[in-house]
Amino acid sequence: MRKQAYSILVYNNPGLLSRMAGLFSRRGYNIESITAGTTADPRFTRITIVASGDEQILSQIEKQVRKMEDVIEIKPLNDSNSVCRELVMIKVRANASERADLISLADVFRAKIVDVEKDCLMIELTGTESKLKAFMELLDGYEILELARTGITGLKRGSDDVIMFD
Repeated sequence: MRKQAYSILVYNNPGLLSRMAGLFSRRGYNIESITAGTTADPRFTRITIVASGDEQILSQIEKQVRKMEDVIEIKPLNDSNSVCRELVMIKVRANASERADLISLADVFRAKIVDVEKDCLMIELTGTESKLKAFMELLDGYEILELARTGITGLKRGSDDVIMFD
């Protein structure tokens, strides 16, 4: 089984992402993620689909996307230009003033604050590897209580240390 990412440029259409997800689930395709992002031109949205399967299945997925309305282009992405997204959950110890800074930082990175405790924040961040690394570098100096991530087994944080996790 092979994994393939596709970058799809579409005209803004609020229902298109959910229609894609519905189509793929009805047909039983193994879609690992569908994400949407903004472009410089507000008329368009960039959708990234990560799918897995044999060559025939991946070819069918691409054909189905090409048939959809509002699709301008679809490009298969290889490893060198992949924008496959990964999810990171980070629990950070933070006092009241640090929490305000972390909330601003999360806003810049379009991360979600999913839980606020007395002395901690739980942050959910989805993005490319470079985005995740940049965010972690900005957390240098904060105490990381928990870190969970899909994908690789380690993420470099700061200049010297590597946080390891499953």
